[in-house]
Amino acid sequence: MSRSTLADLVGAGPLLLDFDGPVCSIFAGYPAPRVAAELVALLDAEGVAMPAELRGEQDPLAVLRWAGESCTHEVTETVEKALCAAEVRAATVAAPTPFGREVILGAHARRVPVAVVSNNSAAAIEAYLTAHGLASYVNPIIGRAFADPRRMKPNPEPVLAAVHALRAAPEHCTLVGDSLSDIEAAHAAGVAVIGYANRDWKVAAFRSADVVVTSMGDIAEALSPVSPVSPEAD
Repeated sequence: MSRSTLADLVGAGPLLLDFDGPVCSIFAGYPAPRVAAELVALLDAEGVAMPAELRGEQDPLAVLRWAGESCTHEVTETVEKALCAAEVRAATVAAPTPFGREVILGAHARRVPVAVVSNNSAAAIEAYLTAHGLASYVNPIIGRAFADPRRMKPNPEPVLAAVHALRAAPEHCTLVGDSLSDIEAAHAAGVAVIGYANRDWKVAAFRSADVVVTSMGDIAEALSPVSPVSPEAD
């Protein structure tokens, strides 16, 4: 199924938001490369042999994926716990995405249910939403499955978990994501997808999405009869 207009997508049913990107930049104040390096150091401390390229990895989720594929479950749990703690810390200094707040509040005003479906930990998502006064507008929060990175997007499982929690049909839901894994997960789950192209290269890369936007303000505007103003500082 493909729907061609943004207005159709945001008004069709529940809105599922990826977290890091559409809602905030979680590692803006506690950079992802630093977190990844800390996880690699933890693997070193555990005596884990790893490929040279992993030592230069800048994405902490990629380090967790590697641990899940290559290490014992106990080691994966250790990495998971460290990443969860780092994400909660990062959430305290995360940078709000322009118009991300307006999308959530605009959906609430339209009585459109909003869920968050993320490869980040639920604890970090909850911490951010609570700190920014948004927790009461988002339900459910579907975060990363603990120490089982195979279940992260692009696996459709977390998307389908949100759909089930909302008691909705997949074809009535729309996921907003800023990665190819979001688009792949949405397609596999049977939900529509808005690609949030927050980098120039993503506009062409997201061509398989139902709609591509370059600002969350486009979605906020589609949810409101009044054009959104510049986002207020949190």
